[in-house]
Parts: sequence; structure tokens; C-alpha cells
Amino acid sequence: MNVFSKKLSVFLVFLCVGFSLFAQTAETTRILFIFDGSNSMNGQWQEQTKIKVAKKLMYETMDELSKLENIEVALRLYGHQTKLYPGQQDCNDTKLEVPFGRDNYDKVKMKINSLQPKGTTPIARSLEFAAQDFPSCENCRNVIILITDGIEACDEDPCAVAKMLREKGIEVRPYVIGIAMDMESLKDFKCIGKSYDASTEESFRDVMKVVMSEALNNTTVQVNLLNTKKLPRETDVALSFYDQKTGELKYTFMHTLDRKNRPDTMWIDPLSTYRMVVHTTPKKEVRDIKLKPGEHNTIELSAPQGGLEFRILGAGNSYTDIKCVLRDRETGETINAQRMNSADTYIVGKYDVEILSLPRIVMTDVKVEQSKTNTIQIQQPGLANVNLPFFGIVSIFTTEKGERVWVCNLEKEKLNYQLGLQPGEYTVVYRPARKKSSAYTVTKEFTVTPGATVEVNL
Repeated sequence: MNVFSKKLSVFLVFLCVGFSLFAQTAETTRILFIFDGSNSMNGQWQEQTKIKVAKKLMYETMDELSKLENIEVALRLYGHQTKLYPGQQDCNDTKLEVPFGRDNYDKVKMKINSLQPKGTTPIARSLEFAAQDFPSCENCRNVIILITDGIEACDEDPCAVAKMLREKGIEVRPYVIGIAMDMESLKDFKCIGKSYDASTEESFRDVMKVVMSEALNNTTVQVNLLNTKKLPRETDVALSFYDQKTGELKYTFMHTLDRKNRPDTMWIDPLSTYRMVVHTTPKKEVRDIKLKPGEHNTIELSAPQGGLEFRILGAGNSYTDIKCVLRDRETGETINAQRMNSADTYIVGKYDVEILSLPRIVMTDVKVEQSKTNTIQIQQPGLANVNLPFFGIVSIFTTEKGERVWVCNLEKEKLNYQLGLQPGEYTVVYRPARKKSSAYTVTKEFTVTPGATVEVNL
């Protein structure tokens, strides 16, 4: 097998810089770092090599971990002992270099510092041997953090090994961070963990914060967004968690359902009382959220959603500059200004709608129903070319029930205008700016038809 053909531009990493962590219970969290020392880590990424970036972040992670209590770390390296040659690879090239122990962070940093990448990528075998790296312990959480830039190169199955480790009580939480690659290429790691994309070192750091927080935090949360049948089926909205006392924004997640259609699990510091904002339209909010440390917590709220679609008959994607304003029926508060010829999602209920066409179209009690899309169609506008002999004061009117109804005013310093108007009967009222007598007022009626242009010459 060609080893290099199996390499991916990825960083499978679980380290973090500058994260904010809470005090742990008496339980010890043991983190085994499995670090890639294969030849491909010498490759360039951004303005540095991948190994240089990984080393730097590893040093900083050790410094942060050293400030915490009840944490032990160990280091296993692979691909660092036997040089890789075409057609030759040492699939046993994996070794526990720093066993678990308290305050051995400097030992890990020294070993990482001396690392010179040279070999292949035996991920499955490294995971398998890692099961022996955890001494017996009655009150420990065991976490493996794998750092690599390539997929398995030795024809073995990391998925099967990961399953075996979990059965032995060793918690494997792999997070795949793809560097300048499409997420399709990361599917090989789905069986053992989550995939993230990092196109820059800055985005890489952001993902690492999430990863390390999850590795050290055993308090989990799921948010059930209930539909009208009280089932947790609503999703794809952002959730923001604020410290209710200080008002500080602590976490933002994009809600999702997992492959079994269940709300996904999030890791959150249990020491704060939270206010959660669900960014539906309009938003929903839950206050006084207190989490039970070390347990799986469930937050439920009603957030049934449906859709509204605004379309212009026969106009395709034209006229998208027309806005459709939704307002709260009780307060009149503007909820959204949706583009014409688009669809969006809203909380189930009734809304007042104003379509900012010319003339404006006002609708009351517009329904949004659970898991349905209510499509509102209006006629295709026509065009009116209004041509003036002199600069002047110009207003456009229509007539409703015998009453003049104002549509719009035109600019004073133009002679020619092109207006998109809804089909109907109109009157233009005009007086030259230089004439100071109302007797010079001119009116002219015209008709607008869908998709057609009418010339209005005064």
C-alpha cells in the first residue's frame, strides 16, 4: 500500500490554549496524549510546519493543565523511531514515552521538544496499546486525545479498536480538525469521533478550546426543542448560554440532531446559573438553569416552527430587493424583514405582514403552522417610466373605494423615473418646481400590467 496516498491534510487534535475550566471533583481525570511523529508532520501548513504548530500548542496546553487539580497526563508517540522509506513502514513504531504521573508536564514538553518526525501512521495499533497505558484506578476518568495529520496507514481498523477501548472503560473522544481540506475526507473518523474544519491557526485554536473543555468536563447537556406534539424534533438554530448573574456570554452552539434523530450532547461548566436564548424567530428564552455536576442534564422548551415563503408570480428570482416585514400581532414589534422570493422559519403562530412593494401590501393574521410552509404570492409588478418636462414636485397615487391613496413621492431633481408598481390604476400628480401657483398642477392616469412597461409622459 502506498502510505502517502492514504495521508490526509488533517489535524486530529485535543488540546487547548487559554481555556477557562472549573474545579473538578475528587475524581481524577487521566488524559493520554497520542501524538503523531510520522514523516508527514514535517509538511508545511500556513507559514510553518505542522509539527511546529502542534508542538507550540502542546507546550501551552501542558502549562494550562498544570494549573488544575486532579489531572494526570501521559504521552504516547508513534511514527518517531523508524524512518519511512518507499514500500517500507514499521507498523509497530508506537511507544509510551511518558507514563501517567502527577506534575509530569515538563517531561511531556521535553519529549515533544526532542521529537523528529520520520515514520508511518499506525493509529489503530497505537490505540490498542494505549489500553495498557492506564494503571488500575477506582476513581478515574480515562480520556485519550489523539493528535495526527493522517489516517491509518497499516491496514488496521481504528474503529474496532476504539470500540474495544470503550468496552474497557477507556473514554475515547476523538475530534478531527481538517486543515484546508473538504469534510468529505474526514468520514473515516466518524466511527470514533467528531470532525471539525480548521483553515487557519486561529480557527484551529478556537476548536481546541471546545475539545479540551469537553475532555475535562463530565457535565453534559441536551436541549430538547419541542414541536406542537411535544416531541424534540426542532433543530438547526443557535443556542446562547449566558451567566445569569454577570450577563457574560459563556457558550454558543448550533443545535443539531444526531444520526439517531436525538438532540446532540453539549459539555457545559455546571458552576454557573444560566440564561439560555434560543435564536428562533422570534427568539425563545429560559432562565434560572442550574445543572447537576457530573450528570447528563436535559433542558426542554416549546419551540414549534413552520415556514413562510414569499413569491412573485412568474418572476423567478427577480425583485429580491423587495422586503416582507413580519410584526408581532400584539406589540407591533418588527420580527424580521424577509426578502421576496425566499423562505424562512418562524415560531408557530399568527403574524402581521407588510410587503414593501409599491403600493405596500398589508396582511393580518398570517399563519405559520407546524412543519408546514405557508406560501404567499403576489402579482408580478409592471414598470412605469415617468418622464417630466421640467424638474418638479411629483407624487404617485392609486384609488381605493373612491379615495386617493398615496403610493410614493419622486425625487425633485430628476426628469426620468422607472418604478416597479403592482398591477392597477394609478395617477401621477405633478407641478413644475419653478411654478409657484397650484394652477400649474398636472395629473395623468395610467395603468400598470404584470411584467409590462408603460410610458407616462407629462
